[in-house]
Amino acid sequence: MTNPQHNESSEAGDVAAGHVRIFDTTLRDGEQTPGFSMDRRAKLRMAQMLEALGVDVLEAGFPAASPDDFAAVAQIAGLLKTTTACALARCVPGDIDGAGRALENAQRSRIHVFLSTSPLHREHKLGMSRQQVLDAAVAGVERAVRLAHEVEFSAEDAMRTEPEFLAEVFSAAAAAGATTLNAPDTVGYLTPAEIAERFAYLIANVKRGRRVVFSSHCHNDLGLAVANSLAAVGAGARQVECTINGIGERAGNAALEEIVMAMKVRGAWFGTDTRIDTRKLYPASRLLAELTGQPVPRNKAIVGANAFAHESGIHQHGMLKHRGTYEIMRPEDVGIAETKLVLGKHSGRAALRQRLEALGHEIDEAALDEIFARFKTLADQKREIHDDDLDALARGRDPDAAGPWRMTRLDTSAHLAAGASASVKLVHEDGREVAEAALGDGPVDAVLRALERATGTTLEVTRFEIRAVGEGADAQGEARLTTRSAARDWHGHGVSTDIVEAAAQAALAIVNRIARHAADHTATPVTKSKQLGTTA
Repeated sequence: MTNPQHNESSEAGDVAAGHVRIFDTTLRDGEQTPGFSMDRRAKLRMAQMLEALGVDVLEAGFPAASPDDFAAVAQIAGLLKTTTACALARCVPGDIDGAGRALENAQRSRIHVFLSTSPLHREHKLGMSRQQVLDAAVAGVERAVRLAHEVEFSAEDAMRTEPEFLAEVFSAAAAAGATTLNAPDTVGYLTPAEIAERFAYLIANVKRGRRVVFSSHCHNDLGLAVANSLAAVGAGARQVECTINGIGERAGNAALEEIVMAMKVRGAWFGTDTRIDTRKLYPASRLLAELTGQPVPRNKAIVGANAFAHESGIHQHGMLKHRGTYEIMRPEDVGIAETKLVLGKHSGRAALRQRLEALGHEIDEAALDEIFARFKTLADQKREIHDDDLDALARGRDPDAAGPWRMTRLDTSAHLAAGASASVKLVHEDGREVAEAALGDGPVDAVLRALERATGTTLEVTRFEIRAVGEGADAQGEARLTTRSAARDWHGHGVSTDIVEAAAQAALAIVNRIARHAADHTATPVTKSKQLGTTA
């Protein structure tokens, strides 16, 4: 892409209209965090969900980090239709050129260049003077402007930078062509009052400050990321950088769902809006949890299981009188279905589809056939099927877990004071049938050992969780499994009324992911370099 044209007037119009851009960095700042890594297929699924959610800018990754990161950014950039595709780059020529190549097929592209500016970083990280930092920032922006539709400049550790020097760097970056200026609280240090004061200062003192969009990127080290982001908006920032479920480095980033709903619920106070379809917040949160194997805490604001739950008798009494007594937003506004329509074995496909769509699942005919068959099986085991059951059925159909192996038989036996045994029979897509048995400390351990022997895959378990889906003795069990292989984490998910079978499904999903990854990558995957600095 050569000399793309900037559209400063439309950006200024966004600011005047009070529109706050949502810059999602789930797939960059969030995904680079230990425990939240995703393979390329998972990133593509999440990118599609984020575009459907309505994020303005999607930071797809850091192309210079690894060949796989570069490929993921390139694929996502070619996939997005309405959302700007963004790639991160240090203010060095190789990074910027690589970001430009990764974004070549984007309908709307942004290169996000960053450079540390604080005294601490200048001395101990960069070994650069003020003038050298200023020169590098200008050179980086000028190079990026030639390779993308728009350029964002971030001053890493901005909130511990001298305000007058930060304004000088931002002024130079804007003059060089940056149309978004990001002032991150990289270590989550400031308070909301300080953040508001700093953004007001920058907007007043940065040259061309009225012609650029100021952006906030707050970390959560002191639990203030969302509050600080909203304070920045109140002071005039018109872009917020955030992640689904607040994932990110250390204690995480500002949570997208909390920022968006705060502006929606308190719209009269903020006088701003976003283009987020809030009804997709809960599905987006659940998808991220599924892809990363990291469950959402029950008390998580907006999307946690307890966010709209009322157990206290006093609260329940108030809710029965008027829902506004204890709820400031409606669950359906964030994609949580309020109506508890109970389905059973006599329910048909149309009712099932309607309920799944109400829960936020987009189901095609092939998927509906598969889910309907499992729904009927479950209905024979349970008298009533509730929303939690349906949600688990839909999540249990994981297209990314499809692979060469299919399990056709599973038998387990527990022996008092003598461990357990398991036998499995698998069919490979090439026609092979493999049957193996193994002993273990318990039924789940025995199943994992049998699957290892059958597939030749080592399953080094680092995390295993079982939870009940719904209520009652006949509730389904949802298993989440994380294993370590080839220097990366692999996640699996399974749902069944038998918790051992759910664990087996989760393990087989991991086996298939590893097999498919090996087929896609003939060479050893390159891991991300820990020496590459990252913004915010």
